Amino acid sequence: MKFAFLLALFFSGVVAFGQHTDELRKSIYFGGGSYFIDEFQADDLFHWLDSIPNLLDKYEIHLISHTDPIGGREYNEWLSKMRSQAVQELLIQRDIPEHKISVKDWGLDNPVFRNDSRRGMSLNRRVDVILYPIIF
Repeated sequence: MKFAFLLALFFSGVVAFGQHTDELRKSIYFGGGSYFIDEFQADDLFHWLDSIPNLLDKYEIHLISHTDPIGGREYNEWLSKMRSQAVQELLIQRDIPEHKISVKDWGLDNPVFRNDSRRGMSLNRRVDVILYPIIF
């Protein structure tokens, strides 16, 4: 019993050390085949960004774009780029310089959620805005 507890404690620590626990993340979700960002998500993103003091001094900004598999590879590569570009334009509107933003468009590759259900596919239609702390 004691060994199982220690083993569980060890593995939970390994997982915690492997994660970026200091990262901040906000996801923007899209309809199928769309790269339109509605005003509610845009406002929510702006409020989130405004709540982070010294954003540009303390964080690296990464946009990670995903799609579901509907439409094939070429279409989803294009759609992924359009989605990340739409989010990047919102960030630039908030006076975040373009050179402070890095982008990775996954398209239909590397899904985080399973694409064998409507729910999974809808969760994969997103751009994650991830802020990683700058280590000095």
